[in-house]
Amino acid sequence: MQNPIFSAHGVTKVYHAGEIEVFALRGVDLELYEGEIAVLLGPSGSGKSTLLNIMGGLDCATAGEVHFRDQDLTTFSERQFTRFRRDHVGFVFQFYNLIPSLTAWENVALVTEISSNPMKPEEALEMVGLKDRLTHFPAQLSGGEQQRVAIARAIAKRPEVMLCDEPTGALDSKTGILVLRLLVDLKNQLGKTILIITHNVAIADVADRVIHLRSGEIVSVNTNEHPTPPEDITW
Repeated sequence: MQNPIFSAHGVTKVYHAGEIEVFALRGVDLELYEGEIAVLLGPSGSGKSTLLNIMGGLDCATAGEVHFRDQDLTTFSERQFTRFRRDHVGFVFQFYNLIPSLTAWENVALVTEISSNPMKPEEALEMVGLKDRLTHFPAQLSGGEQQRVAIARAIAKRPEVMLCDEPTGALDSKTGILVLRLLVDLKNQLGKTILIITHNVAIADVADRVIHLRSGEIVSVNTNEHPTPPEDITW
């Protein structure tokens, strides 16, 4: 493996409900390497989204350290977190988070307008197979097309890392496989580092590494020497 792009050491996240402490993460150690697809697999409530949010600068750990290259995210100010998310990380969520009143092109352009070295919105949309849908509003697009707009929005700012939270969770199996194919192609063609969190065991087959999380702890890490092409997985 290359040097890690992300390193998490002893990451703990505690939420308080009155006097009760709820541990979402319990001393997690994790490394994410350049140019790999890693799947973070676990049931609902296992801490997957919490860990992804901490790595992406959307949340802060209660204890432990998270490094992006040589930067210690646990020392960042809110302004530094904003720059980090803007410059280095692309997010893809389960329910797309598109603005209904904006076209596909405009949804992507929102990101490119604040990025330092963006693609053109039409270039990003063409990469995800939507060059004929530039002027369509989200309500005029299928679920799979909306997710592809969300992916175009994420890649348009040329992020080093893609963090995907249940990217196929709202899709049928056929459309979900198309979205996975797109993510694998982004890794192969652009060298993107991609972390996918899911509870769907089948998705793990496309990954270079599979990290199993349970009750806020990593219980195993497995390497796939020959990841399965998305179109060959059994959903």
